[in-house]
Amino acid sequence: MQAAALYRSSIGKKAVMAVTGLIWIGYVVLHMYGNLKAFQGAEYFNHYAEGLRDIGAPIFGHLHLLTIARLVLIPALLLHVWSAYSLYLAARTARPMRYDKWRAVQANYAALSMRWGGVALLIFILFHLAQLTWGVRGFHSDFVRGDAYHNLIGAFQFWPVTLLYLVGVVALGLHLYHGTWSMFRTLGGGTGQWDSVTRALAWLLAIVVPVGFAAVPLAVQFGFLS
Repeated sequence: MQAAALYRSSIGKKAVMAVTGLIWIGYVVLHMYGNLKAFQGAEYFNHYAEGLRDIGAPIFGHLHLLTIARLVLIPALLLHVWSAYSLYLAARTARPMRYDKWRAVQANYAALSMRWGGVALLIFILFHLAQLTWGVRGFHSDFVRGDAYHNLIGAFQFWPVTLLYLVGVVALGLHLYHGTWSMFRTLGGGTGQWDSVTRALAWLLAIVVPVGFAAVPLAVQFGFLS
């Protein structure tokens, strides 16, 4: 009963958001690092992409560890969205009347954009999967299953896709900054003497990860990758 009550409380929902956020921070860092392997050429990148299916071999079989990762990431994303929306509804219910005059005191732009930035990120993730993972017709003009490098280059040669991708990574940077800092505070590691450390880490993630993600589409647009 106590566990269920904690789960339904704002503290419990913030804890859920923090833990699921940590899972996805780990994923985006690894994904960004993997994307940069495109600079090592088509053969290397395709070998890396195919190797993800056999990661953990010979202990794990074909697709086993990748499937486990998906079974963690998908529920983590759904729980993250659910906890964020639940906290938003709770805050709205607590103050049904709007302020006559609203003014940000301590909140920064990243904090204020978390809600809509999160929605933008969710839409971007679905678009990204449809285009480069699932190969949904209409999202990629020449998708070739098994040729990740070809699909990557083909997508980012179309400048509107690159522009959309860059908007997505900016939203990711803002989300990472405030989300990382809030996560540490929720888990008890972002107060007192550790505040400056967690803020520095939040800034580091918010800069390095988006720059790493942006490097590949920009390299395609400027002809460094083809």
